[in-house]
Amino acid sequence: MPKMRYVILQKNADLFFVEMPADYAYQLSALNLRLNKEIDKLTASVVPELPLAVAECDQLDLLQEHLQIQDGLAYINALEQSFASIDEQSYPLIALLTEIRALQAQLEQWYEEEAEG
Repeated sequence: MPKMRYVILQKNADLFFVEMPADYAYQLSALNLRLNKEIDKLTASVVPELPLAVAECDQLDLLQEHLQIQDGLAYINALEQSFASIDEQSYPLIALLTEIRALQAQLEQWYEEEAEG
């Protein structure tokens, strides 16, 4: 069984838990922090609201039934869709999309290799 890590994200009082392959969790955390840093520079009228990465851990036991762990690839796919839909004219949005899509491609490859192995 592959080693997984959990990235804990917070938006307002809500927590989100994203399960990532251990080798890629840091990349998601770093990407999230960069996107949060850059999102205020976007000039589009509608931009996604991002949670903020607040922690990572190796093991996670959720004690509240309403909390769920989200698959890392599903999370990054949704993130890519939300940024791809931004109608940005001034800020070089393509740079942020490139970073998102790079991690997306790495995760897709990782899941394919795991399915084969």
